Parts: sequence; C-alpha cells; structure tokens
Amino acid sequence: MTGQTLEDYCKKLRLSHIITNLPRASFEAPEQFITDLFRLELETRQQIKLERMEKLAKFPVPKSLKNYEWHEDIFLPAHLDKETLVSLDFLKRQENIVCVGSPGTGKTHLAIALGRKACSEGISTKFFRVNNLVEQLESALKKQQLASFKKRFETTELIILDEMGYLPLTKEGAELLFQLISDWYEQKSIIITSNLEFSQWNRVFMDSRLTAALVDRLIHHAHIIGFKGESFRLKNSLSKSY
Repeated sequence: MTGQTLEDYCKKLRLSHIITNLPRASFEAPEQFITDLFRLELETRQQIKLERMEKLAKFPVPKSLKNYEWHEDIFLPAHLDKETLVSLDFLKRQENIVCVGSPGTGKTHLAIALGRKACSEGISTKFFRVNNLVEQLESALKKQQLASFKKRFETTELIILDEMGYLPLTKEGAELLFQLISDWYEQKSIIITSNLEFSQWNRVFMDSRLTAALVDRLIHHAHIIGFKGESFRLKNSLSKSY
C-alpha cells in the first residue's frame, strides 16, 4: 500500500468525514493530530449512536431538559430534588416516575426529556402513548405474536407510557397492559404521565381489582410528581389571540 496519503488511509478506515474537519495546522504536530482525529471520531460515533437510540425510542417530539420550565406548580416528593431526578439515579434501582396532574403542565415534556437524557447515556428507552401500546398488544394477541412482541422489551431499561387514562381501555386491552407492566415489575423503570389521579384509574381499566393491582405495582418503587396550574398550550394559544 505504498504511495498512500493520510486522506487515502482515512477513507479506507471510514474516517474521511473526520479528516475534513481537522485543521491543517494539526499536521505539524503528529501526536496532537492523532488525538484530535480519535476525539472527533469518538464524538461522531457517539452522536450516531444517540440518533439511532432516539429513533428506536420513537419520541414524538425532541423535548429537552435545557428548555424545560420548572414552574412553581410542579410538586416533587420530599425525598426527591430536581438535580437527583435529572441525574436519572432512579434507573439504577429500577424505580418508576409517575407524573400526575392537569393537562398541558409539562408532564410529557419532562418524560421525553428524561428519556432523551437516558439515551444520551446509552440507556435503551422506548416511548409509547398508552392507547397505541394497547392497540399493538391486542394486534399481537390476534396474530398469536404476543410472546415475540414482549421480547422486544428484553433489553429496554426505561419505558415511557404517556397519557395513561386519556381514553378508556377494553377489558382485553386492560388485562394485556397489566400483564406487560407486571412483567416489567422490579426489572425495568417506567415513567408514566396521566391527567387522572389514581382514584380515577378505575374509569380506564373498568375493573377495580385489576386497577388496584396495577397501581400497587407502579407505586411500590415510584416517585410521584404532581402537576397543577394552567395549561401551557392554552396560555400560549390565548396570548397569540391578542
């Protein structure tokens, strides 16, 4: 391979996208050049991995912790402060986060932002609207593919279930969701958002015993965060009207 240039070698090693971003002055300091080359390659690989993980997670919108508004009507439990929450320390113990309260007050934004932070740290994450997940469970059952559907979660460490209670579930759908959450119990962390207090979840699952069992599993190792106040979406919509 005589006569090969640095650019030729980088192309063969699939580093040509990196070499173009390095200042030519680095060529005068070989050790620094190699250091910069490897640093940029590592950063590129990390970015590609993050994009792949976020794509697999299927977040509906790219919400971030950087622009999250911690308003005064967010009530964290006494044992949990904001810094500990965003550190994702709860994932180490397979604990859950349950965000309950008024619509439009930041529950979903926080859930997605925590999920994206998890992805940035290499933690496998999946996002579902609850009703969409139940539809997929019912479809998998009809196709006799329920076991293979559940296997998709084997390597997932964090699961976000958004809008629990937005629409009532069928008896079959409620039972399938209960079975799935039971499988995850003390094995994975779950973030749930809901506009309904726990006492109202019976409207969704239509079975008081199943509801009690589900709530028991979710809150056993959970940090419950309350959200109150006026909807951000409504507030922004009204401000644009004037």
